[in-house]
Amino acid sequence: MLLYVDSNLASPYALAAFVSLLEKGLTFDVEPLELFAKAQQERAFASTSITRRVPTLVHDNFALSESSAICEYIDETFAGTRLYPTDLRDRARARQVQAWVRSDLMPIREERPTFVVFCGARRPALSAQAIEATEKLFAAALQLLDGRTDHLFGQWSIADVDLAMMLQRLVAHGDPVPQRLADYANHQWHRPTVQQWINHARPPLTEY
Repeated sequence: MLLYVDSNLASPYALAAFVSLLEKGLTFDVEPLELFAKAQQERAFASTSITRRVPTLVHDNFALSESSAICEYIDETFAGTRLYPTDLRDRARARQVQAWVRSDLMPIREERPTFVVFCGARRPALSAQAIEATEKLFAAALQLLDGRTDHLFGQWSIADVDLAMMLQRLVAHGDPVPQRLADYANHQWHRPTVQQWINHARPPLTEY
């Protein structure tokens, strides 16, 4: 198996795919692509990945992009740690969380790019729009946790990584975050499979 990722290893979506493979105990190679140099548009990759995006997983001549699709494919194809809850409604909720953090909260994603998490980048104070987005994030996260402290559904799922990643954009930068949510995000951050991604060597920060 081969997983294409960004060369800065800062993509939250590549993180989810990487962790999913490790959680299943799978052996795979990682191929970094220099996105700033438009490597994803080069013929070799474009002929492999329909959407020309990372992450892209190649397994037995089957190539799949879009991280949530990759996570579901891995969970349904391989034995091992479950990536999604067994309960039907919890599983639907986990997918909702994944879709939400990929499609909403744009001011946070723009003003706190993942370079602040993985490369130590610093950005100006949050705008009014970003502060409004953080309030929405915090309210939703607290409701999703519903009194739990470690995991969304009583046991780990890949949705925990996605939600923790969104929170870490703020936690790592030193922005105000409710302590309960900061503790939750940091708990997820110390999961061994997540640490393997965090501890990868990265090139010097030249962007953002």
